[in-house]
Amino acid sequence: MEEKIVLSTLPHTWIFDLDGTLVKHNGYRTSEGDTLLDGVKEFLASIPEKDMIIIITARPYEYRTVTEKFLVENNIRYDQIIFDAPVGERILVNDNKPDGLKTAYAIERTRDKWDKIKLIEKELI
Repeated sequence: MEEKIVLSTLPHTWIFDLDGTLVKHNGYRTSEGDTLLDGVKEFLASIPEKDMIIIITARPYEYRTVTEKFLVENNIRYDQIIFDAPVGERILVNDNKPDGLKTAYAIERTRDKWDKIKLIEKELI
């Protein structure tokens, strides 16, 4: 199933969980290592260069080098990566713009499955 997201043409901030969302959950703990989920690479490549990408993970900081190496080897663009995040819910709080622009979205995924997302940018009126 493809989910459509209509966004303004303003620059966006994307915040992605790593394990189970972009890569197979806890793959870094196996002998095979991390594996990108099907469709992730293509989706991330479709995000405009003007947008910021932040990756958040509960992985311990000691896995920083191996994780960043994997992301670079797979041409995964990101601006920041946060390690040692709590394993509970991720909560984003943001204000709406006075013109009514919705400025926060949440998309929940089934673990280890990437359902397609279609980005549609629309000029503000």
